[in-house]
Amino acid sequence: MKTNSLAALIFFVILIAGGIFAYAMTTVSDVAGMGIGIITFVVAVVISSAIKVANQWDRAMVLRLGRFHIVRGPGLFFIIPVIDTISHWIDIRVIPTSFKAEKTLTKDTVPVDVDAVLFWQVVDPKKAALDVADYQSAISWASQTALRDVIGKTLLSDMLEGREKISNELQRIIDVRTEPWGIKVISVEVKDVLIPPALENAMSMQAQAERERQARVILGDSERQVAEKFGEAAQSYINNPTALHLRAMNMLYEGLKNNSTIVVVPSSALETMQLGGLAGITALTMGLDQKNANQGKASVLPKPDEPQ
Repeated sequence: MKTNSLAALIFFVILIAGGIFAYAMTTVSDVAGMGIGIITFVVAVVISSAIKVANQWDRAMVLRLGRFHIVRGPGLFFIIPVIDTISHWIDIRVIPTSFKAEKTLTKDTVPVDVDAVLFWQVVDPKKAALDVADYQSAISWASQTALRDVIGKTLLSDMLEGREKISNELQRIIDVRTEPWGIKVISVEVKDVLIPPALENAMSMQAQAERERQARVILGDSERQVAEKFGEAAQSYINNPTALHLRAMNMLYEGLKNNSTIVVVPSSALETMQLGGLAGITALTMGLDQKNANQGKASVLPKPDEPQ
């Protein structure tokens, strides 16, 4: 039952005015004053009952002697008391309704919990009031059954990746079911899809394994590309032994210069580089060590103008 401030105000105004008039009549006759008071009360009740005000978003279903008469609102309107009754106040704004399906099996027999939100609006108040007993409960149950039907026809992978597709399918199914009730489904949004923890862990391990596989494939492809480049370099060195010798000498020199310690080189490599065997490489190492030692001494020698 909606409250009507205007009707209450008119009721009290009429009652006060009639009470004053009845009090004035009691000076003439007590019976006349009492009669006027009763009549004033009845008139106030009738007039206040006839006045109705509907908000901008409300529509009133008026029944006359039990039969549908007219849809009233918004604003001020009048009904005939006792003869006319308002059976429903219909809200025509967009209404959000949350619904979910718990422990529902997907097409590949995986139990999931799905939460969704339905946005709907009453476009025909007459149908919503007369063709269904409780349109709000009806649309909630219709949404839940439609969600369970869609889940049962969808694979888990498709459900996790294609929420928009599921939302569109739900909107189509629910709209078809609720159209005879004068209700328009605006949109359906799937909020969350919950899967069992064990399956979630398994999917996480699968994703990690897939990433590791991709990493190994990338590494193998990189090694293949490096091997191809080395093969091209080897083809260049086959016909140019001088370049190969210089390259080997440069690699050995860089290793000795940077580390200044021990470099293990196969004897076959020494013969290939023509360094004169072990004696040659030893001399090269000692020469580098002596050079580094001389550089170190030169760095610590005092300047000529400094005292010894």
